[in-house]
Amino acid sequence: MFMGEYLHTIDGKGRLIIPAKFREVLGEQFIATKGLDNCLFVYPLSEWKSLEEKLRALPFTQPDARAFVRFFFSGATECELDKQGRILLPANLREYAKLEKDVVLVGVSSRVEIWSQAHWAEYSQQAENAYASAAESLVHLGI
Repeated sequence: MFMGEYLHTIDGKGRLIIPAKFREVLGEQFIATKGLDNCLFVYPLSEWKSLEEKLRALPFTQPDARAFVRFFFSGATECELDKQGRILLPANLREYAKLEKDVVLVGVSSRVEIWSQAHWAEYSQQAENAYASAAESLVHLGI
């Protein structure tokens, strides 16, 4: 399981250090793709395969399902750790998430999210303000 928040920087070549606690769960190879809210989603291979099976089962006759699957998979790339625990993030993913230098890696249960530090601060503040009301609305889900 992934949890926690880590501040890191992307170097001039697009490399990012993955926190040691995340590397333990991700393994040597994993998948990064375009996530929601303009961040990147990072999945261990086992989680990616499970998600892939679920997405493959969506009806391709529905335009929303087709669009989501197309966008999600077109942005996916296999990442491999180097000896320093870094990955190379492709330019298209860095551009999508507006990742320039300062980034935040956030553990979110089954995945890691990579955010620009500025965008994370803005999102986090909005989420904090809505935290109590969101919790109340989740009661019907048994949480």
